Amino acid sequence: MTSTPADVHPAWLPSAAWRAVGVRRVHVRGDGPLVATARDEVRAATAAHGGTVVDDPAAADLLLTVDPAVEGDEAFVVGRRDRVTSVRAAGGAALLHGLHHVVRQGDDALGSDRADERHAPVQPVRMLDHWDNMTVHPVMGQVERGYAGGSIFYADGRVRDDLTRVEQYARLLGSVGINAVGLNNVNVHVTEARLLTDHLDGVVRLAGAFRPHGIRVYLSVSFAAPMTVGGLPASDPLDPDVQAWWADAVARVYAAVPDFGGFVVKADSEGQPGPFAYGRDHADGANLLARALKPFGGTVFWRAFVYDHHQDWRDRSTDRARAAHDHFAPLDGRFDDNVVLQVKYGPMDFQTREPVSPVIAAMARTRLAVELQVTQEYTGQQRHAVWLGPQWSEILRFRLWGDTGPTVADVAAGSADAPAGGVVAVSNVGDDEFWTGHPLAQANLYTFARLAWDPSADPVALLDEWIGLTFPDAPPSVGDTVHGILDGSWRTYEDYTAPLGVGFMVRPGHHYGPDVDGYEYTPWGTYHFADRDGIGVDRTRATGTGFTGQYPAPWRDVYEDVTTCPDDLLLFFHHVPWSHELHSGVSVAQHVYDTHWAGAARTEVNAAAWERLAGQVPADLHARVTERLAEQVRGAHEWRDQLCTYVYRHSGIPDARGRRIY
Repeated sequence: MTSTPADVHPAWLPSAAWRAVGVRRVHVRGDGPLVATARDEVRAATAAHGGTVVDDPAAADLLLTVDPAVEGDEAFVVGRRDRVTSVRAAGGAALLHGLHHVVRQGDDALGSDRADERHAPVQPVRMLDHWDNMTVHPVMGQVERGYAGGSIFYADGRVRDDLTRVEQYARLLGSVGINAVGLNNVNVHVTEARLLTDHLDGVVRLAGAFRPHGIRVYLSVSFAAPMTVGGLPASDPLDPDVQAWWADAVARVYAAVPDFGGFVVKADSEGQPGPFAYGRDHADGANLLARALKPFGGTVFWRAFVYDHHQDWRDRSTDRARAAHDHFAPLDGRFDDNVVLQVKYGPMDFQTREPVSPVIAAMARTRLAVELQVTQEYTGQQRHAVWLGPQWSEILRFRLWGDTGPTVADVAAGSADAPAGGVVAVSNVGDDEFWTGHPLAQANLYTFARLAWDPSADPVALLDEWIGLTFPDAPPSVGDTVHGILDGSWRTYEDYTAPLGVGFMVRPGHHYGPDVDGYEYTPWGTYHFADRDGIGVDRTRATGTGFTGQYPAPWRDVYEDVTTCPDDLLLFFHHVPWSHELHSGVSVAQHVYDTHWAGAARTEVNAAAWERLAGQVPADLHARVTERLAEQVRGAHEWRDQLCTYVYRHSGIPDARGRRIY
């Protein structure tokens, strides 16, 4: 167990979290590098807490064994009888998963007898994509949409010399079952494009840091690399020279990193190059790379985030929400079997509330991965405490074809017609001493990983699991307070920001703070169409953009009808008067007043509750969270005042409770 540097927070793996394991007599049986990692973890824990690593399995009260009879590459079986807890695992990665399962369970796994339980991940790929740049981008910084400092991978245009933080990060991710990491920004800039060539030695070193914890590395690549890196005159996917260039590039990568995972690609989106320049489609582009990777077992994760970002706001027939389905649904069945279409969970862009993307239901013969966003781009940017576990759980459990059909997680886990794709998220980590800027944002990283392993898990139980590991020796008041701040924080944030699924209303560019009309007259397609009469986007088949028709039944009809559309998504699907009565019994205008005042008030309660923990948690952590909660209080009141004023001045409807409106 590599020690955490003194100036870096241990997150959910402090030494005290290992106490239940560390006081035991432990035997580890098996060979290989991942078994060696498990053995090192046990040695460090027992050395710290007075236990013993024993050579004789008969002397152990915790027995970790590689057992090929256990089915499933990452599966393990854990049970306890005759005062011995045993973990039997299919291989080294599974043994490491089993060890960390026991750490999470603590005394519960090492106390009373328990029948054998088999554990295996639902999703075969559980990936975090880093939007890291090798150099500091003049607009986006070193980590695009990063809110926790610079990159832990890169410094001065190259892979860092000291990868200690990366090794610690790999340990954190491995402990919660992440098994894939994308190393660089999907918006591939000039320097990052050469990770395939000039900086391949750095990729080798990064792969070496992640490998001991069962994590494969991926690279985001530019579709134009044959031109910008290889010097060819074109990057046409049907050009034999282009195909040969990619085949050679892939062979060089695998010669250096034999367990390399593959590529992540953003193409023909927001200015990134792609196959459209040559009259080709996304299947042509993805299959080009897939065929280069195929001999080595690699995979292409091809992002479906494709839309026209030069729209005319006056043209209400154009709808950004439709774009991904319009582009990709006609291509179902044309992608090679080592292509995974990576689909954002909603049709827009990681909003606080939006419907599940209809693309997930439209690609029955295509491998799909669902993409979430751990970094809080539109949910407070890790300056606000917003725990997203309930949002992700709601998305992953959503039944695309009604009450009896498969869930979003089921689609990602694969079927007879389309093998599994997995679950992917954008990381929220940087070189900040607390990893995520806001210490409580570590809960998002932890919860994503645990839901990627088991989408049916209760997110609230996972929150408490994270709290127990992160604050193992704290008095009960700490756990109660942290739980109180985070459980419900997604709804609190939604209450004081953009209402009823309308989305955006943020300041252009950096996306922090309120600007109700900030994107309203821009080319980005993020409109709410508010005027004196009403607000919302008509996406119905009857009178609007027809977006509802992209859904299968029953949702196409539920969303179509204003009387059955859920209030949470009303303004996403319908343009309604400010006086429109919601199912809750209040008007749209009054809903804004009520929720924005209530949400802002809850941030004050949370800040006061945290302040009372002074002296019960480390001083530096207390100070950082105090500062962030104060900013959340300020920001929530700014959102409240701007939204309430905007609604009143447009609608003319006063607040029934007579609260101050500017």
